[in-house]
Amino acid sequence: VQLQASGGGLVQAGGFLGLSCAASGRTLTGYVVGWFRQAPGKEREFVAYINLGAVYADSVKGRFTISRDNGKKTVHLQMNSLKPEDTAVYYCAATSFGSSGYTMPAMYSYWGQGTLVTVSS
Repeated sequence: VQLQASGGGLVQAGGFLGLSCAASGRTLTGYVVGWFRQAPGKEREFVAYINLGAVYADSVKGRFTISRDNGKKTVHLQMNSLKPEDTAVYYCAATSFGSSGYTMPAMYSYWGQGTLVTVSS
């Protein structure tokens, strides 16, 4: 599965952005799709994933929403009320293996290239 992340950019604090993760060649049906982010000098951290339902990191709960489109080739991450600490490169990832532990990057087999989100104060 090849993934393409898009939608990053520069936004002021309190603003919003929508990220997309598109799969080429097939749908994402049957895959758990996650979003992770990595700020400069920090480790990659979990943001959200979608399986039968959605799970969020505490730091983004209530502000971010992950969803799949009806054709199931794209997963979206709507980010509202953005904060400067949300600044990072955001990566989408997918896996069809396992039954738990989807907050961990090691669980994912496929990764997109990353898209930069910068939130100015």
